Amino acid sequence: MVRISAIFIAICMVLIAGSIGAMLFLGLHMTPPVSAIAALSALIVMMLFNTVSNRLRDRRVVGDQIAELSRATGDLARQVVEIGRRVHAAEGRGDRPRGGTDPVATELSELGTLVKQLAETVAAHETELYRRIAVDGNAPVPPPASLSPADAVAMPSAPAKPAAETAAPAAAAPSPGLPRRFAGLSRDAVVTLIANAVESSRIDLYLQPIVTLPQRKVRFYEAVSRLRTEDGDIIPAADFIEQAEAAGLMPKIDNLLLFRCVQVMRRLQLKNREVGLFCNVSGRTLSDGTYFPQVLEFMEANRALAPNLVFEFGQAAVRNFGPIEEEALAALAERGFRFSMDTVTDLRIEPRWLTERSFRFVKTPAKLLLGRGAGAQTDIHPEDLADLLGRNGIDLIGERIESESMVVDLLDYDVRFGQGFLFSPPRPVRAEALQSSAPSAEPPADLPASSIVSEGSLELVAAAARR
Repeated sequence: MVRISAIFIAICMVLIAGSIGAMLFLGLHMTPPVSAIAALSALIVMMLFNTVSNRLRDRRVVGDQIAELSRATGDLARQVVEIGRRVHAAEGRGDRPRGGTDPVATELSELGTLVKQLAETVAAHETELYRRIAVDGNAPVPPPASLSPADAVAMPSAPAKPAAETAAPAAAAPSPGLPRRFAGLSRDAVVTLIANAVESSRIDLYLQPIVTLPQRKVRFYEAVSRLRTEDGDIIPAADFIEQAEAAGLMPKIDNLLLFRCVQVMRRLQLKNREVGLFCNVSGRTLSDGTYFPQVLEFMEANRALAPNLVFEFGQAAVRNFGPIEEEALAALAERGFRFSMDTVTDLRIEPRWLTERSFRFVKTPAKLLLGRGAGAQTDIHPEDLADLLGRNGIDLIGERIESESMVVDLLDYDVRFGQGFLFSPPRPVRAEALQSSAPSAEPPADLPASSIVSEGSLELVAAAARR
């Protein structure tokens, strides 16, 4: 519409200029050149007048729009200030109840610790009492723990035996529930074996690659521990971790393994800075008042490795985290370290809760993820799990992959990383490799002077990292 009006005005100006020229030529009998110049001058004057008037009108319109925009911006700024004030007031109201519950949570945590210590003390006294009764021969030996109290009451009293005959079988009797590798040993003997292995630095470090799917390029390694007996037998972590936790040895084991993981990470950084390392840590280490400050100080000195070093916790431990453990996680997260959750037994996962605590990886057994494991429980369809975790900044890793068919199925579930014997079994790290890559910071005080691990091939690890 504006274009048509402009064309109409231009035509009118040409007609007016032509009329002026014709009037001068016919009415005033001027020469044609003079009449043409006069007509052209009139046309130019009219064009300049139209241009100036249009500019003035546009300037007034733009000025009005700028003034209106300024008023709207001022109103918006006032609204933002008001909203900020309300949000601050709401946060203040929300912080007061949380602050009021913090002492209660602390007291409950301390109460739980006291109850646990009391239970352990009572159990120790009860065991000692039964042992003395059995040795003295003045009362029947208590029944095995597997029997119910009613069955124990129904059992006839055993005849008294000499102290030597009674104490020896009791000491030699194996404890129920121990792994098959510890068959014939009592629980105390197993704890002694593990403690001796820790003191002798016979907790070896093994590495298993985590690859990208479907390219199968090594992106991470998981550091796993193995116990080496005096006879040279290798015992996997799954067989001694439970006994080590019950005996309170896990913080010391984790302290040793963290030092070796830092050594390996520095060695890998020389080959490929994109390769990361997962280091398994027990939940007890986070709450240990003696060892965790040493770990925190050691990791502070090696915070340059934070982008590539990931601390890994089991799902059961993560669910049992209390205020002390979460405070320890926050301290590590402040130094840039990230976390992973493994040993997943069900897919009832809270991604937002994990993200708020700096968890960036979740490891799930392939059989559980594909619905092939018994008792797979989930609140979401497994096909949507990777997408749900990805929206919260968490990568899903499929572990225990044993066949090519599992890889194909996991690709349909958008799983980006895989781990398992299909790609490579855990391989030991060579002692010479660790000794040649000592970190700049000193190890924690409770670590042994020598970090001896089993014979292996770190060169193989470095070659895989280069690929």
